[in-house]
Amino acid sequence: MRIYLDNSATTYTDPEVLQAMLPYFTEVYGNGSSQHFFGREALVAIDKAREQVAAAINCRPNEVYFTSGGTESDNWAIKGIARAHSKKGKHIITSKIEHPAVIKTCETLEREGFEVTYLDVDSEGFVDPGAVEAAIRPDTTLISIMTANNEIGTIQPVREIGAIARAHKIVFHTDAVQAIGNVDIDVVRDNIDLLSMSAHKFYGPKGVGVLYKRNGVKAERFMDGGEQERNMRASTLNTPGIVGLGKAIELAVRDREANNARIRELRDAFVAKVNASIPDVKLNGALDFDRRLPGNANYSFKYIEGESILMRLDLAGIAVSSGSACSSGSLEPSYVLLSIGVPIEMAHGSIRFSFGKSNTMQEVDYTVDKLQKTVEFLRELSPLFKNVQGEQRYV
Repeated sequence: MRIYLDNSATTYTDPEVLQAMLPYFTEVYGNGSSQHFFGREALVAIDKAREQVAAAINCRPNEVYFTSGGTESDNWAIKGIARAHSKKGKHIITSKIEHPAVIKTCETLEREGFEVTYLDVDSEGFVDPGAVEAAIRPDTTLISIMTANNEIGTIQPVREIGAIARAHKIVFHTDAVQAIGNVDIDVVRDNIDLLSMSAHKFYGPKGVGVLYKRNGVKAERFMDGGEQERNMRASTLNTPGIVGLGKAIELAVRDREANNARIRELRDAFVAKVNASIPDVKLNGALDFDRRLPGNANYSFKYIEGESILMRLDLAGIAVSSGSACSSGSLEPSYVLLSIGVPIEMAHGSIRFSFGKSNTMQEVDYTVDKLQKTVEFLRELSPLFKNVQGEQRYV
């Protein structure tokens, strides 16, 4: 049996999405920037995808800019705003649990002379809107807070933060890469000025994303070269990928409630079974599941290493993550887990299980069984576990 429980890292491309893309590899292959018929034909498809994205997040089609993915969109949003507004000020507000595409971009700007306030979060990973407002200075030009965390699934109070930013006339960006298809997003209602997304997180293709930028928001262009994307991002547009993103976001919004209900049922059953069958575990993230991504279950297992759990589950045919996919090769404990107060030894013993729309209850049962046996096996080998067991015997 092969079970994929790493849907937060990437999803498969939905067959409907693939079918929509296929003609743009072989039949409609023109460059959307060309003036002839072949180019115009491609441009029609690109414009349709803009409209599909706009309908999904309630923006105008000309506020949609296509990128190579979430990382580029985050880089462009943060660097573009910071540099364009640097005469007004050089202060940025973000949180300590943002995706590396945000954290490392802010660190780059710090080396250029910008100042960044990295807000603390509480034990469930929530940013306090009051702390955001308290951090605002006269020279603050940008607030960047993610919609939902990629590791622990906590959904942030984006609407409240957006209202604060708007009241203070500060640009607000949100990394919504994990949220599209899972969370109801309305950029007008939520006072969002810039938003990042990536197609492969909602059953679209890899290598294509979007930066939504509200009309009137001044940002520097991201790449020099041609005049694509209204002279804001040079590079020939990835027509098949853009078509796939448009179809994927259309399906994601259309089916969101049904998919979320089914995925939440699987996740809740998994959490209940793990809590009942495996002692000394901690569920990380929001305990109010209405404020947590529907497919996310991030657990810390006491006395053992997450990498060892991952490898043994992999041998059993179960794919999970020991952290976010972008840092899974690191031996350092998750900075997200450390930021919410998980002890370093338990942070090392953490696994993210993320369910998708193709998972089944049979897979939940199989995974819990293999997980229970894996944890028992590894704890029997753990000196930490043996020391604790010995202390208990002599109490």
